[in-house]
Amino acid sequence: MKRRHFLSYSLLFLAGCSAIAPNPNPTSATLNIDKLRLTVTDVPEPERLLQDYETFRQELEAVLGIPVEFVPVNNQIEAASALRLNQVDMALAGPSEYVVINARTNARPLIGITRPNYYSVIATKTGQNIESLEDLKGKTIALSDVGSTSGHLGPTKLLIDAGLDPQTNVKVLMLGDEGSIEAIATGAVAAWGGSAVDYSTFLNSEEEFPIIAETPPLPSDIFMVNSQLDSRTVAALRDRMVENQERLIAALVEGESTQKYKDSELFEAQDSDYDLIRQVYEAIGEGELIEN
Repeated sequence: MKRRHFLSYSLLFLAGCSAIAPNPNPTSATLNIDKLRLTVTDVPEPERLLQDYETFRQELEAVLGIPVEFVPVNNQIEAASALRLNQVDMALAGPSEYVVINARTNARPLIGITRPNYYSVIATKTGQNIESLEDLKGKTIALSDVGSTSGHLGPTKLLIDAGLDPQTNVKVLMLGDEGSIEAIATGAVAAWGGSAVDYSTFLNSEEEFPIIAETPPLPSDIFMVNSQLDSRTVAALRDRMVENQERLIAALVEGESTQKYKDSELFEAQDSDYDLIRQVYEAIGEGELIEN
């Protein structure tokens, strides 16, 4: 895999850096760093980082009282490498990405960020004679992308909880967002699993596509931090972000791809919040992805 030189973007982001205002909400904990290096694990393009997260970067600077610099990464593997090599201080990641990165770096959970309506559903098509998950035994289900929390792991957890082995009792086709929707719409598969948002957007008909199961709210997206940061700095980051969450969320949803965080809340995250993801990886035979 071609490796990106993580520190080669300084010139690109110098123009985005502004004067740092004093921290408006000081806490007893101290930030023992002179800048914060931030990445977003699913945004590899520097241009998109600027477009969707620049307002958030500026607000985070004001809240913390230190410069915040973007560090683009191509994927979760590069994010893990950057955290392990102390090239990144904080990363925003999805739940699935978090457990994979945590296993490789011991990066610590800092702040969870809720996503309204973030849960998975399994739906079928009228005429398939399927009324429950148990009726899917021996049948085919279309899911979205491998590793997607809401489009793969969430629906798989529903199958597991219904007593179905996703490797033997059900044929799972990973068809992506568009392909999986097309498959259920044409009747090519017995069921579809994905996010509640995708269901509402693309299917949204209980009469034609009845939902037969749904998960509780899925684990939240998360800000994780480099394990080399000292405990006082970690506490200060957590306290200041939570105390100023209205400002930070308002700035975050200025981006086009960040509308999913509208009406979100920040909270202190715990590693155990993500055990559901680990359970599913084990059940689908991908336990090595999350082994320390």
